[in-house]
Amino acid sequence: MRSNGVVVFYVLLVILLTMASVQYGLGRLPGDIVVDLGSFYFYVPFTTGLIVALLLGAVFWFFRR
Repeated sequence: MRSNGVVVFYVLLVILLTMASVQYGLGRLPGDIVVDLGSFYFYVPFTTGLIVALLLGAVFWFFRR
């Protein structure tokens, strides 16, 4: 069983990498939610976050083996 600190670190790392990937061009994938009402803009990168989490999980799995 993983400690809470490892889980929190993993979640924060996924959030940070998702924000960085959206800012530098990976965003706007199919499955990301965008609400643009003129003066109100809301963006939730579901697909981008899922891809980042899968890649990060694969990297951690590879180095743990």
